[in-house]
Amino acid sequence: MALNGYLNKKVSVLTQDGRSMVGTLLSCDGSMNMVLANAVERIIRPRDEDVPSEEVPLGLYVVRGDSVAVCGRVNEEIDSKINWAEVRGEVLGGTKHV
Repeated sequence: MALNGYLNKKVSVLTQDGRSMVGTLLSCDGSMNMVLANAVERIIRPRDEDVPSEEVPLGLYVVRGDSVAVCGRVNEEIDSKINWAEVRGEVLGGTKHV
């Protein structure tokens, strides 16, 4: 499985409903179910909002494989230099069409 190379490494997961989570990949299976340690959800606010972006701690977190849109490695050196409270961006839409 392709995700086995990411075990015990920091990954970023985007879900089909537009959520962004970062954590250490502890386990995964063939259905893309994942267990993340020290997980945080990154909530990036639009430019026109006065509320700062934030990282919400989730701790040990299970992500169901059917909700995963993208998973990738995080460059920890670059990631540690970013002040996520100052990051602004457009709202990500979901990938499911209704």
